[in-house]
Amino acid sequence: METFENINLTRNGAILEIEMDRPKANAISAAYSRDLGRVFAMFRDDADLRVAILTGAGAKFFTGGWDLNGVADGEEYVSDFGVGGFCGFTEMHDLLKPVICAVNGLAVGAGFEMLLRADFILAADHAAFFLPEVHIGVAPDIATILLPKYLPRPLAMEVLMTGRRLSAQEMLQYNLINKVVAPDQLMAEARALAQQLLKAAPLSLAAIKEGVRETDSVDFRDSYRALKEGIQQGKWPHFKKMLESSDATEGAKAFQEGREPKWTGA
Repeated sequence: METFENINLTRNGAILEIEMDRPKANAISAAYSRDLGRVFAMFRDDADLRVAILTGAGAKFFTGGWDLNGVADGEEYVSDFGVGGFCGFTEMHDLLKPVICAVNGLAVGAGFEMLLRADFILAADHAAFFLPEVHIGVAPDIATILLPKYLPRPLAMEVLMTGRRLSAQEMLQYNLINKVVAPDQLMAEARALAQQLLKAAPLSLAAIKEGVRETDSVDFRDSYRALKEGIQQGKWPHFKKMLESSDATEGAKAFQEGREPKWTGA
């Protein structure tokens, strides 16, 4: 099995465990996302692998989301994040095998957003989920499309616009995750779920994912494609203005320099 820097892979029979291990916060740069895409493509194409479990190393962070150091150094919002989109699977529409996310800590920004594209989500009871993008001069993309469809609109807007944190229990309350467990039981629960999925016919699971994909009223593929094309073609003028503003880099630079951002609105 191919090896990847800062990604720990464990093959347990038909289960592939993928651990993000990138200090300090398992943050995801474009290059790291491309590596994760190669991992998920390998999982997709290996007939002997049937379930993937994605988690983070350590107890504090599942992932800090998009690597702001890369952003401050010029990495773009519409960078090449790889064959599967951000984090390797969010746009891999031909991945018809179950993906379980075992959230071991903070799921921040795009690290929260990616979960909206997972099949199953288990969380340690101390995990927290939030979107800080507005405080660094940009806006969430996946969450802007999907979160108002999954949560009551006022709550979704609060999470999107204020960065309000949702606890694991709140996520469970709003049916955004499957189960909350003690931290030392997280991977055991994920493996038990994976074993349960192995009892199902592989073609049945693939047919379910295909059916959900093709009939999903959210129509994520078209919405997300429209957003990215709209940015590039100028059809989303306010989104494009935000990305081209000095504020879009000021937030990342302020984070990198350990200071409060100075917004100009331009």
